[in-house]
Amino acid sequence: MSIQSLSPISVSPNLGTANVPVRTDAYAEIWQESINDPEKFWLDSAELIDWDRKPTRAIDRHSETEWEWFPDGELNTCFNAVDRHVLAGHGDRTAVIYDSAMTGTQSKISYAELQDHVARFAGVLRASGVDKGDRVLIYLPMIPEAIISMLACARIGAIHSVVFGGFAANELVVRINDASPKVIVTTSGGLEPKRVVEYLPIVDKALKASNGSVRTVIVADRELIPGSAADYQGGDVEYLDWQEAEAKAQPVAPVPVEATHPAYILYTSGTTGNPKGVVRDTGGHAVALTRSMSQIYGIKPGDVFWSASDVGWVVGHSYIVFAPLLAGATTVIYEGKPVGTPDAGAFFRVVEQYGVKVLFTAPTALRSIRREDPELEGAGRYDISSLEALFLAGERLDTETYHWANDGLHCPVIDHWWQTETGWAITANPRGIELLETKPGSSTVPCPGVDLRILDDQGHEITEPGIEGNIALKLPLPPGYLKTVWGAPERFFSSYLKEFPGYYATGDSGFVDEDGYVFVMGRTDDVINVAGHRISAGAIEEALAHHDAVAEAAVVGVRDTLKGHRGYGVVTLKHGFEGDLDALQKALIAHVRESIGPVAAFRDVAIVSRLPKTRSGKVLRKTIRQILDGEEVKVPATIEDRSTLDEILALGTADPDVAHTGAVKTQIAG
Repeated sequence: MSIQSLSPISVSPNLGTANVPVRTDAYAEIWQESINDPEKFWLDSAELIDWDRKPTRAIDRHSETEWEWFPDGELNTCFNAVDRHVLAGHGDRTAVIYDSAMTGTQSKISYAELQDHVARFAGVLRASGVDKGDRVLIYLPMIPEAIISMLACARIGAIHSVVFGGFAANELVVRINDASPKVIVTTSGGLEPKRVVEYLPIVDKALKASNGSVRTVIVADRELIPGSAADYQGGDVEYLDWQEAEAKAQPVAPVPVEATHPAYILYTSGTTGNPKGVVRDTGGHAVALTRSMSQIYGIKPGDVFWSASDVGWVVGHSYIVFAPLLAGATTVIYEGKPVGTPDAGAFFRVVEQYGVKVLFTAPTALRSIRREDPELEGAGRYDISSLEALFLAGERLDTETYHWANDGLHCPVIDHWWQTETGWAITANPRGIELLETKPGSSTVPCPGVDLRILDDQGHEITEPGIEGNIALKLPLPPGYLKTVWGAPERFFSSYLKEFPGYYATGDSGFVDEDGYVFVMGRTDDVINVAGHRISAGAIEEALAHHDAVAEAAVVGVRDTLKGHRGYGVVTLKHGFEGDLDALQKALIAHVRESIGPVAAFRDVAIVSRLPKTRSGKVLRKTIRQILDGEEVKVPATIEDRSTLDEILALGTADPDVAHTGAVKTQIAG
């Protein structure tokens, strides 16, 4: 339904047909304009960047499921992220801070130095036969070369595809065969707290099993890790040493491309089937990310912004590399962990040392710190007064962790929600417009440009506040969100647009309250149908996390002979717990039943030392459920530590009518 006309006295977002006022505020006016007049709103936003040919139209809507943003515009993302700041006289400003807790290396790169490195490495790519539209696969850890190579691709109009460092060879093969890159950019290896990952043998194995598109591999040598380009000479693929090639290269000027030109391909994790290559367009990507830095994060040119993620994930693409540099800010690329490198105060040391203004990380990182340092003594050892906000995303933020951080850090803790597919936030507290009142458990309100609705399973809109349903976004999607799936536009439609015609199906469930605040409760396949009653796994997790002994909780819906499904909880405990475990399990079950009600049929909670997670910190709930249901399991390639599955396997199956999990163990593949 279209947005209702609202009086200037009570301007408020209208999610669907329900008038749900937040308050009379600047956010509501901006959000309303973005929905009512997207043409004007996004053309005005396009003024934030420099164009080689300024667009005269914001959007061309070809059909209900096909559209283009800034269709007649031309620009270069690398120029906007680097060169324009140098030309404006800010070449001496720090662009990149590199801090490796693994090697003890700390360095700073100015915008002028970054421009030189990027222009020269673009020359290396050009000399290797890479032109506009060609693909380059980047397989690097958290080192400055990752930023340089991504920007160099953008400089010449090449389409980069970053693969998380340390992925196994078969995952590289899938991505090589799908994207057909001419060049792979890699290094001798990556460093983890307890291991070294040698990349070159993985690349070599992948090349031997792939489609033969790769002609050149460029290797950034790391002295601490064995292997170099010289070790792989003589085959069909040419191996180049990064430093040597860059020293010989001629700098390349930015190449203007159409706003609709693909900026990059980022593959989803691929826990089921082949991973999907999410495609981002150049113009919409640059405009949306630039706008987000000021309006969502409140970042100005020269501010230090730290996204404690990885360049292999979407957060790293958007908020380690592109958005901070587009905004003229200083970005931090950190090689380390929130705990163990060396302790739970590692993040706070970085905040103090570099004067970080906004930190963006995942709730998992906070829970890791909380588990090791429940009193936040690590934060007390450092001066973190520069920190004005802590943003969290990547998974659901439980209220216990929210309160722990919000009370202990004395700066706003802002949960916001988005996906690999969207590239930037769907919902957020728009700090740069105005800081709205926070509600624990809510990621606040839809971002400007996002028309969010709650739909029932038949696609009918739910307008009553507080009723949970499927979260969907009315088409067209905002600039910067996915454009299509690489090489498979039919997958874009079938995966995201088919379920609810006219909408993008987020795959998440949730509700909107009477104030217009959005509560994301979890993936729709995490909604547990207990004897016909829909119970949110997120709500049960929330109840478990409220117990003083619990550090983290994951709840999945397992098969139940009588009720169809029931909730099954797996928890880890805070460091130092010494109570009776049997008594604790009974207390947790009673607490959930008291919080959710007997309808949850909650009777199972297991205590483990660690939850199985991806390398980006997401709990592998589907894998846990498959094991507990006695199903054949394909271990996701993104898993952080396979040994964490052993404790889940040892639990047996949740349904006594299903064969013991020990029989499933040999079926695990991946």
